[in-house]
Amino acid sequence: DSGQIRDHEMDEDVSNYEQSKRDELYKTYITFEKKHGDREGIEGLVLTKQRAQYKKRLEEDPFDYDGWFELAKLEQDHGEVDAARDVYERAVANIPPSNQKDDWRRYIFLWVYYAVFEELTHKDLERASQVYETCLSIIPHKDFSFAKIWILAAQLHVRRKDLTAARKLFGKAIGMCGKEKIYTEYIALELALGEVDRCRSLYNNYLKAMPHNCRAWSKYAELEKAVGETERCRALYELAISQQALDMPEMLWKGYIDFEIEESDAGRARKLYERLLEKTGHVKVWISFAQFEASAIGKGAEAARGVFRKGYDQLKAQEFNEERVLLLDEWRAFEKSNGDASTLAAVDAMMPRRIKRKRMRDDANEEGGWDEYFDYQFPDDETGAAAGNYKILEMAAKWKNSMAANNDDESDSDGSDDE
Repeated sequence: DSGQIRDHEMDEDVSNYEQSKRDELYKTYITFEKKHGDREGIEGLVLTKQRAQYKKRLEEDPFDYDGWFELAKLEQDHGEVDAARDVYERAVANIPPSNQKDDWRRYIFLWVYYAVFEELTHKDLERASQVYETCLSIIPHKDFSFAKIWILAAQLHVRRKDLTAARKLFGKAIGMCGKEKIYTEYIALELALGEVDRCRSLYNNYLKAMPHNCRAWSKYAELEKAVGETERCRALYELAISQQALDMPEMLWKGYIDFEIEESDAGRARKLYERLLEKTGHVKVWISFAQFEASAIGKGAEAARGVFRKGYDQLKAQEFNEERVLLLDEWRAFEKSNGDASTLAAVDAMMPRRIKRKRMRDDANEEGGWDEYFDYQFPDDETGAAAGNYKILEMAAKWKNSMAANNDDESDSDGSDDE
């Protein structure tokens, strides 16, 4: 039957002549089965042929991990559970010869699939756990590690209801791998169990290892806020924004300000905005500050206008024209909702005119060394030297238009004379 043929295919290497004879016999057998056999027999023949193809492919390159994946899936799809396990065992025996992490990525997934196969198909959680342990013992952790394996192994311990083993494995993972994902998954486990003190201890270690990580600071502060520890939360935010190097400081400042607003502490929120503006004069901070003053806990519309005006003056002094336009757009939207005709007209009078200009390229040449670009001409910039420049530009534009009109008139008159 097909099983005997499969065993025959798995024999040691044979001579070319012997192999050709086998191929002829195999083709004859297939023809016979197609004529006289049933569907099961034909499928068995196809499966045997596929096995032989994979055998040859993997003998040529035992590190072809995709081939091992496909062969294991083939056995599983046909219900050959023991054969699938044997494939996985033979596959994971082919350890990558180099210590380059990229060479190990596909190999590691063989172990993951093997463990999942044992857990879901065999329902053997003990053996699945042993698969993960063996995998972790093979990885050269001094060169690199894989957070995914540590996490999956620990989560399997949780499903086995062995929290002690899960915690030990997570602790070992922090020491040997130390990636952010391990901290977050460990904290998520303890949080799901309601172990707030353990979460605090983990966050402390997390931030000792990664003090620049704003996401970690924010999550820690949110934890304290969730359990009603307002002062702890505030102290964490203060400690976080005092760090010398942060990867996303805007996240921390926004979280801190939003926290004080939710606590209805307008005074603290206002001071935070002022401290932030000492560090950065970003237009979005000015807009957010003005919107805060216009909100229910702010000082009202006049205070918001004062923030808009102060922000506008600072951006003007820094010659940030694009930012000035953004702020004026928000200011005008604010006046439409909260002001009257006079306040709206005052902002409209500050709106710039968009003009086209030319500038010389850095790599200018004789044929064409100029680029056109758009700039903004603000009414309150038309003073002093700037006013003189704008005046000259306007006069030049008028002269150009008048010359063009004169040329058109002369063309018309020449046409009349010819007639």
